[in-house]
Amino acid sequence: MLAFTNADEKTSPTIIGAGCKLTGDIKTDHSVQIHGHVVGDITADTVVIGRGGTVEGKIFATNLFLHGTLNGPATVDIANVFSHAQMIGTLSYRTLNITANTGLECKLAKRKDTKDKKYE
Repeated sequence: MLAFTNADEKTSPTIIGAGCKLTGDIKTDHSVQIHGHVVGDITADTVVIGRGGTVEGKIFATNLFLHGTLNGPATVDIANVFSHAQMIGTLSYRTLNITANTGLECKLAKRKDTKDKKYE
């Protein structure tokens, strides 16, 4: 499966593939898909941590889809946590969706700040 930008779209996801390790921060206005290993902070509109993916760092995003492992805090608007997800840290959210999860060892904190606030 390949995902490329078409001429009308003007955006493309940042993808860290399985078997790839990235050390450093990622900042984008678009989506990030992690199927490998990232050591660093991620700031994006949407962050997807795939089932084999691992992030060691902070996440700031509008949407989080957690299928893999997150070792660090996350500040998001909508958190979607799936059955094989694992997380250690604080998950700060506005909306939380959990699907049959047993791997969370994190603190949950419902956010009360205004929706217009951009992540820094």
